[in-house]
Amino acid sequence: MLRTLLSGDYPRSRVLAVVLVAILAGLALAPFVFPGTRSLNVAAKVAVFVLLVASYDLLLGYTGIVSFAHTMFFGIGGYGVGIAMAKLGAGWGNLALGIVLALAVSAVLAIAIGLLSLRVRAIFFAMITLAVASFFQILASQLSWFTGGEDGLTYKLPELLLPGTKLIDAPIFGVEVNGRLASYYLVFLGALAFFLVLLRMVNSPFGRVLLSIRENEFRSEALGYRTVTYRTMANCVGALGATLAGVLYAIWLRYTGPDTTLSFNIMIDILLMVVIGGMGTMYGSIIGATLFVVAQNYLQDLMKLASDATQGLPLIPNLLHPDRWLLWLGVLFIVCVYYFPSGIVGKLRAK
Repeated sequence: MLRTLLSGDYPRSRVLAVVLVAILAGLALAPFVFPGTRSLNVAAKVAVFVLLVASYDLLLGYTGIVSFAHTMFFGIGGYGVGIAMAKLGAGWGNLALGIVLALAVSAVLAIAIGLLSLRVRAIFFAMITLAVASFFQILASQLSWFTGGEDGLTYKLPELLLPGTKLIDAPIFGVEVNGRLASYYLVFLGALAFFLVLLRMVNSPFGRVLLSIRENEFRSEALGYRTVTYRTMANCVGALGATLAGVLYAIWLRYTGPDTTLSFNIMIDILLMVVIGGMGTMYGSIIGATLFVVAQNYLQDLMKLASDATQGLPLIPNLLHPDRWLLWLGVLFIVCVYYFPSGIVGKLRAK
C-alpha cells in the first residue's frame, strides 16, 4: 500500500522519513494540535505551497525548464474561483465551473507557450515566460470591472465551507467542526492528492524521459524522443498543478488579488523553496515549503524574543530587531545553499 502511494520512491533516509512523517502528521492534525486562526492559516499555506513548489520542481528539477510564468498559472486558479463566485454566485456548480475554466485556460496557455517557446534556448524561454507573466499581472490589475483590479475580489463560498456553518454540534477534542475546518481539510487533502499524482508521474517512464532530457537533450533526441513534445507536456502538467494550488488558496482565503497570487515576489519565494528543499526530489518541496512558510510567519516573533532577551548587550538587540527579519531570512538561505548545495533532501539522501 505504502509502496503504491509513494510510487516506489522512498525517502531513502531515516532522518528524512521522520521529518516527512512529522510534517504530514502536523498538517493532518493542525486544527487539533495547533489551535488558533494564525496557526491554521500557516498550515493551509504550507499545504498550498507544497503543491505549488512540487509542480514547479517538475519543470526546474526534473526537466531543466526555467519558467517565470508559474505564478501566472497560480493566479489563473485563484481568479477562476474568485470570478466565478463573485459574478455567478456561491454555488457548487459555479465553483466547479470556475475550476474547470481555470484549468482549461491554463492548459491552453501552457501548451501555446511550450510549443512556441521551448524550441529556443533556456534563457530566452525564461525571458518569454517573464514577459507573459508580467502582461497577465498588468491585465489583472487593469480590468477592474472583471478582476477587481488592485483591490482584488472578495466572495462567498458554498455554505458548507463558510466558517459560520456548524457541521457537528458537539466539538471534537475541543475544536468546533465547522465550515472552516471543512475548508482546511479540502485544501490539505487536495494538495496531498495532486502531490501523489506528481510523485507517480516523475517515477513513471514519462518522468525518466524528462530526466534524460534534463541531462542531455541532444542524446534524448537522438534516441527518438521528441523533446519539445515532452517538455511541453511537462510545462502543461506543471501549469495545471500551479492552477490547482491557486484554486485551493482561493478557497481558503475567500479572496484573490494580484498580491496574493500574481506577485513576482511569490515566484522568487518558489525558487527559494525549490533550492532549499532540493531540486529534482519532490520531497524537497515539502521540506522547502514548510521551512520557508514557517520562517516567514514566525521568524519575527522569535527575533523579538531574542532581542528582548539580549537587552543590555551592545549591538545584538539591534541586529535581532524584528524589522530585520528579511536580512536573517536571507542569511538562513545563504547558509542552506552553502551547506546543502543539493538541497536538504539531497544532503540527507547522500548520508
